[in-house]
Amino acid sequence: MVYAPRWERGHRVCPECARHHQLTAQDRIAQVLDPGSVTWLDCDVVTADVLGFVDTKPYPQRLAAARTATGMADAALAARGAVCGHPLIMVAMDFRFLGGSLGAAVGGLVTLVAETALVERVPLLIVSASGGARMQEGAVSLMQMAKTAAALGRLDDAGVLTISLLTDPTFGGVAASYATLCDVILAEPGSRFGFAGRRVIAQTVRQELPADFQTAEFLLGHGLVDRIVPRERLRAGLAALLGIAANPGDRSGDAPPPVDGAESIVRDPGTLPETVAWENVRRARDLTRPTTRDYLATAFDEFFELRGDRAGDDCSAVVAGLARLGSRGVVVVGTQKGHTPAELAEHNFGMPTPAGYRKAARALRLAAKLGLAVVTLVDTPGAYPGIEAEEQGQAFAIADNLRLMASLPVPVVSVITGEGGSGGALALAVANRVLVFADGIYSVISPEGCAAILWHDATAARQAATALRLTPRDLWRLRVVDGVLAEPEGGAGADPLVAAARLRAALLDTLSELSAMDSTELRNDRWARFHKFGAPDSVDMRIPTPSEEPT
Repeated sequence: MVYAPRWERGHRVCPECARHHQLTAQDRIAQVLDPGSVTWLDCDVVTADVLGFVDTKPYPQRLAAARTATGMADAALAARGAVCGHPLIMVAMDFRFLGGSLGAAVGGLVTLVAETALVERVPLLIVSASGGARMQEGAVSLMQMAKTAAALGRLDDAGVLTISLLTDPTFGGVAASYATLCDVILAEPGSRFGFAGRRVIAQTVRQELPADFQTAEFLLGHGLVDRIVPRERLRAGLAALLGIAANPGDRSGDAPPPVDGAESIVRDPGTLPETVAWENVRRARDLTRPTTRDYLATAFDEFFELRGDRAGDDCSAVVAGLARLGSRGVVVVGTQKGHTPAELAEHNFGMPTPAGYRKAARALRLAAKLGLAVVTLVDTPGAYPGIEAEEQGQAFAIADNLRLMASLPVPVVSVITGEGGSGGALALAVANRVLVFADGIYSVISPEGCAAILWHDATAARQAATALRLTPRDLWRLRVVDGVLAEPEGGAGADPLVAAARLRAALLDTLSELSAMDSTELRNDRWARFHKFGAPDSVDMRIPTPSEEPT
């Protein structure tokens, strides 16, 4: 028993068990958009009985009853407004109207609202609650899946942010179209989602299903949604996301703040101390060094995490999402280790699986779509070498990231924060500028692996480290890195806040420099940076500017 006014004030979330009860489309829009900002979008879409469908009663009678019960013309409403001042266009479905089924009217409404968002260049939010396609409209209902998918594809081409909120329940044709095609997918706690229903699956495959099967929590664990958002936190989460996506940064960027008198990036190798390579290896692997999540909490101002590869897995060794750096929105991708043995095991010792690289690719493509600069933070011994990784296409995932990063039309800055190991590190470091912390390392293979292969003796790792020339001073001489970040006395782990301040200053300084380039210049700059390594310069492989393209 719950006091009804309290239940309504809490947006129909039970204060005792936190169950999220269904909201009407009107209530949903009122909850999300700022008071006084709502303008209803009256899209002229019509429901027609194209089949003359009759089950236990004619389809027109069912429509009439649903309209009387809900006061709605069909199963969705649309409005324009703002979330904490950030403009937003949204569609909300209502399960009360024939189970929120997708018919021509709903498909038409979603499409027209997407077209409005396209014209106005305003982010779109779609709130789904549906049992699936509307059977009474037959194949016409089926066609709405393709129509709405095409509409979202046009928003992708135009660089307009799309957000999906899955509520209980969302199934069938809606789940297999616009509900899962958005850039960011949120879900309410406990909401059920899937293509086929639990009962149908259980009866068809005759398998015992997990208790949490097809719940939001199940989806999050399998990399299919980005975040589970309780209703009371929805507006704040949307405001953060919209604020980051709306500020790709201007040409000048933010002026980097002074950091205890030290220059943000050391560019003269002569000023770098000579170090013993093996000691650099040990310092780079020090468990006190800040991790990607540590830097996200200290060097950046805000972070909205993206979870999963949208193909069934979420790698804990890769962190990805949208962040704010000063006034600039950026996309951050980083490898994650840990400070304790338990944390290392939880994050697979910082070794990404194919799902990790595919999650990174998701974030990189979103950066390209929204025009946001990319920052990658690399600290990994290399990609995960396991049976599952090979079965899931580890080599393919790494190769795809190399090609994708090379072609991004936005500034890309990579920082080796600790250990940069092999192609597993390079898959996140194809950048316009590559920086390294003074105690970091970057190598084609670990010293131990090199020693085992070439010396046939793992104890020769110290000798291999020297031969690999993996210290920042050597890397700068080879032009593998473009600058070095000085560390506080005792290393980054001794004073993480100073290390974070130096990272922030270096990123702001570098992004300000790169902001003067357009997309073609950025790709050409990245091409030239990597083309110089061991290749003749006789062939001009630059991407032509528009004035140079053949007529």
